[in-house]
Amino acid sequence: MERRKIRDTFKDAIRTLNTLQTNASYLEQVKRERGDPQAQLEAMSGFLERSGLKVEDLDQLNIIHVTGTKGKGSACAFTERILRNYGLKTGFYSSPHLVQVRERIRINGQPISKELFSKYFWQVYNRLDETKDSNHMAMPAYFRFLTIMAFHVFLQEKVDLAVMEVGIGGAYDCTNIIRKPVVCGVSSLGIDHTSILGDTIEKIAWQKAGIFKPGVPAFTVPQPERSLEVLRERAQKNSSPLYLCPDLDAFEDGDTPLQLGLAGDHQRSNAALALQLSRLWLGRHGYLDNGLLKDPWPSSELPTKRPLPVAPAFKPGKAMAQGLQATVWLGRNQVLRHGPVTWYIDGAHTTSSIQACVRWFRQAAFNEEKPADGSEVRVLLFNVTGDRDTAALLKLLLPCQFDYAVFCPNFTEVSTVGNADQQNFNVTLENVLTRCLQNQSHWNRLMEAKGGQDPWLSVSTEVEGVGGWLKQAPLHGPPLFVPPSARPLNSNSLVFPCISHALQWITQGRDLHFQPPAPRGLHLHPVASSGAVLLKEAVAIRVLATGSLHLVGGVLKLLDPSLSQ
Repeated sequence: MERRKIRDTFKDAIRTLNTLQTNASYLEQVKRERGDPQAQLEAMSGFLERSGLKVEDLDQLNIIHVTGTKGKGSACAFTERILRNYGLKTGFYSSPHLVQVRERIRINGQPISKELFSKYFWQVYNRLDETKDSNHMAMPAYFRFLTIMAFHVFLQEKVDLAVMEVGIGGAYDCTNIIRKPVVCGVSSLGIDHTSILGDTIEKIAWQKAGIFKPGVPAFTVPQPERSLEVLRERAQKNSSPLYLCPDLDAFEDGDTPLQLGLAGDHQRSNAALALQLSRLWLGRHGYLDNGLLKDPWPSSELPTKRPLPVAPAFKPGKAMAQGLQATVWLGRNQVLRHGPVTWYIDGAHTTSSIQACVRWFRQAAFNEEKPADGSEVRVLLFNVTGDRDTAALLKLLLPCQFDYAVFCPNFTEVSTVGNADQQNFNVTLENVLTRCLQNQSHWNRLMEAKGGQDPWLSVSTEVEGVGGWLKQAPLHGPPLFVPPSARPLNSNSLVFPCISHALQWITQGRDLHFQPPAPRGLHLHPVASSGAVLLKEAVAIRVLATGSLHLVGGVLKLLDPSLSQ
């Protein structure tokens, strides 16, 4: 008992949680289990039972289970917010967290308190610690532990429902221990996590469809035909009625379009999915009138070669419409205006999500008022992790016409001491900096290949009559005015050892929300020095931070310290 008192604090809980982060031996175990989903689920079931719960206990949670490659978190956020508008007590489990790990487990839209986190962490941890034996791994890894903890929180706090976002994939994801969700959803599919899920869209669709359960309705959004074929086949084998969501246009009156709290046209499919998920849940639990409770679906025996049935559209009630408009989801298509610096923050990290991010950024930046003298600078802040094709992602960002590209790891500071929520024991500073240098190299090659046509990289950019200043041909809107020394000779990219150093260089002291002391021993190379002059003189600085949710989480932590409270 005394031992528990000594360590029963929030900080101790976070430090102990971090010891559960994936290590090499666990990765080897996952690889061995990957071909046997039963082994995966049995391992998770064992941990759950040791924590004091049985799998059948989870049936009480009235779960909405959602997977996908992009947009699954946003679809969950829309769904949770809609249902909360009906006066329901909601639970919401998502990943990863951006600033604090408490964000992963929410009640009524808010991260659980430090007190509740500590209470449930030690409750679960101590039970697992006391029941370890030589035949089992002593502790579940980080994500498995948090999933188990979330189940305990939602059951003991007596939520009316739980919206559960899949971590990776579906079939082998530890959330797939859920036996009887009320409804399942699949957001847009694409290529991601290929070393785990497979390198084709069909393999990935097969993994995602692993959450389908017998007799449990499921909805998906328009997908590539090959993806839909796999989803349809797995739904049929699992006797799960699967339906295609109509476009959001079908839910709107011509005169009163639905307003979404999340920016970007791609959020419309996530909102349409959320409407279907929430409507079915509400209908099953008697919150809608009898007219909406009639079963409109055809038989779940879906012929393999026939198109998926389209779920009927309906007119969203006031609570649904307000829920869509009130949805907030940090780090996704988020805009922060800090004086002359405008931050465009989006954790896109797949081909399709980067494409959507580019469309959103170009439209959002275009709609901004242009400086009268044209001195606008665009900066890309980028990092990518895992097995993603960096060159392909960066190539998609070229249409944004950035003046500078900045690369850094996902560490907020070079030292992560005191920043336990964002510690990552699975990587070293050396290997993440190596990845950043590789990212920079990819960018430089793309810019060099573009240089023959790009005025920014052309030697003949000087225009006469500008009084000793170099007038660039415009990349985006009005021309920039740059000192001759600022002309990039080869590339306009930089690498910094952490997010803090990167933000310091980008803002040049001009963002009042971010005023750290100058890091000692940081020597800027010529591009950095000339860029600093340009950034100090520009009337408007527009920064797109993307490529990794962990990166944008670090950016938000530094720009808005209140998120760490």
